[in-house]
Amino acid sequence: MSAATARSPAAGHQPVLLAEVLALLAPREGGRYLDATFGGGGYAAAVLARAMCTLWAIDRDPEAIARGEALAAACAGRLHLRLGRFGDLAALLAEAPAAGALDGIVFDLGVSSFQLDTPARGFSFRADGPLDMRMGQSGPTAADLVNTLAERDLADLLYTLGEERAARRIAAAIIAARAAGPLTGTAQLARLIRGVVRPDRSGIDPATRSFQALRIRVNDELGEIERGLAQAAQHLAPGGRLVVVAFHSLEDRLVKRFMAAACGRGPAPSRHDPGGLAPKPPPRFHLLTPRALRPGAAEIAANPRARSARLRALEAAHPSTDLEMLAA
Repeated sequence: MSAATARSPAAGHQPVLLAEVLALLAPREGGRYLDATFGGGGYAAAVLARAMCTLWAIDRDPEAIARGEALAAACAGRLHLRLGRFGDLAALLAEAPAAGALDGIVFDLGVSSFQLDTPARGFSFRADGPLDMRMGQSGPTAADLVNTLAERDLADLLYTLGEERAARRIAAAIIAARAAGPLTGTAQLARLIRGVVRPDRSGIDPATRSFQALRIRVNDELGEIERGLAQAAQHLAPGGRLVVVAFHSLEDRLVKRFMAAACGRGPAPSRHDPGGLAPKPPPRFHLLTPRALRPGAAEIAANPRARSARLRALEAAHPSTDLEMLAA
C-alpha cells in the first residue's frame, strides 16, 4: 500500500495542529517513527501517508489498539501497535523489530476524543456515566478516590492537579455527600461541584478543574509524561525530532522544562559554585520551537477542543555539530 493511500483516522477524531506536527516531524522515506499516544490514529495515519516509513504506536487503552488494527492491516506491515503506557516505551520498543534509534516521536498528551465522548468511560460531566476515568482497564477509579480519600488529601489533589481555588469547599462537600452513600456517577459529582462553585466569566463549567485533577491522578499522567519524555529523548537518532502537543498548563510546564534542560537552557549555576567554572558539554538537543506553537482561529473554530493546545519540539544534535561547538 502506498504512503499516499494510507487510511484516514477513525471517524470523529480530529488531530490537533496536524500540519505543524508533520512539518516538524518531516517524515521521510525509510524513516522510523513512534506515535507514543495512538488514540484515534490521526497522527499515525498522516505520518504513514506522508512517506513510505515505519511507525510504532503505543496506547494504554485496549480500545484504541483495537481501532488501530484496520490501519495496521491497510499499511502492509508499516504500522506496529503496542499496548502499554508510554512511560514504559523503552521496554515496549525493546521488542524486535522496534529496537534502535528513531527519526521522530510524537506525543499528544491528555485524554483522547474517543475516551471523552464515551459516557461509559466516565471522563466527561456532559453525559452521565460511571465515575471511572481510567485510560486503561486496571487500577483505582475516580470513584475510589472520591469515596476513600481524607478531606485534606482530596482538597490537595483538586488544588494541585486541577488548580482549583475552591478545592477545600469542594472536598468538604464531597465528604458530607458521601456520608449518605458513595458517589458513583459523573453527573452526580458534577452537580455537587456546581452547587459549591459558581460559574465564572470564562464560561468554563465549574466541574472542569476537579474532573481534570481526578483524571490526572487516576492515570498518573504527570509521572507518565516525565518518564516518557526522558525515555523518548534517549531513543532519538541524530537529527531525530521529538514533538509534543499538550493541552493544559501542568502538562505544558513539564514539557517546557524538560526541553529547556535537554537543550542546555537550564538555570545558570550559582557564582559561588566552583563547578560553574567548568566548561559545559555541548547540548545533545536543539530547540525547534523557541515559543510554543498554538492553533489558529480557523482550527479552533473547526475544532473547539484545540483552543488550549500547545506544541513544542526539539531535535537531537548530530555528532559533527557537537564537535563544531566544542571547537568554537
